[in-house]
Amino acid sequence: MELNAKPRKSQEKLAEGMIPAVAYNKENNVSFALDRKTFDRAFRQTSTTGLYDITVEGQETFPALVKTVQMDKRRRVPIHVDFYMVTYGEAIEVSVPVHTKGKSQGEIMGGLLDTVVHNLAIIAPGPRRIPQELVVDVSKLQIGDHVTAGQITLPEGVKLNVDEDQVVVSVLPPRLSAEEAEAETQAAQVAGLVASGELTEEAAAAVLEGEATLEEAKAETTDEAGDTAEAGDTASSEEQS
Repeated sequence: MELNAKPRKSQEKLAEGMIPAVAYNKENNVSFALDRKTFDRAFRQTSTTGLYDITVEGQETFPALVKTVQMDKRRRVPIHVDFYMVTYGEAIEVSVPVHTKGKSQGEIMGGLLDTVVHNLAIIAPGPRRIPQELVVDVSKLQIGDHVTAGQITLPEGVKLNVDEDQVVVSVLPPRLSAEEAEAETQAAQVAGLVASGELTEEAAAAVLEGEATLEEAKAETTDEAGDTAEAGDTASSEEQS
């Protein structure tokens, strides 16, 4: 992508439709101005992975990548751009967007596809070898399956710059409805009451099947415990007699 620029001095007032920009690396720092509309169109196409050949009027052309873009929050248009000057043939670290392809088997079964990492850090062998995107085919994934960074196919010469075990995409179980979530919470509560002896298994079953409320089941368990205690006292009295 070619960009033509005008030289700019610090604090210099710019012509209408132009925005300030700077390109730099360890050795150089160049200030210039760009046509806002031209840059905006180019950036929407290439984002931060696109390589720009920038020609500042009266100077030599140099390759660069977009480092940061400052946007006008109200109008959503660029108002300042930072470029990073690169060298052809030298390895470069960059983040590349991750996109998915296909519909997973898990989604067909009601699951949810979760893209955990939207941009993946890589090392390209040169600025012209930076992939525009990394595509993950999710069509065979079942609920509970995931794809790690190390499982993604990279272009020749490109290496990961993150842990290979980093989860990039996963398929989650279906979200519970409000009623299902309430039922699951109640089941956990009932199990705890059974474990503590506050509910009998029969009373717990009645609650879970909707035949009794939790309060009714607790009261029934208390009554049964009282009846058992009275029966025990009666038996003890008869034995003593």
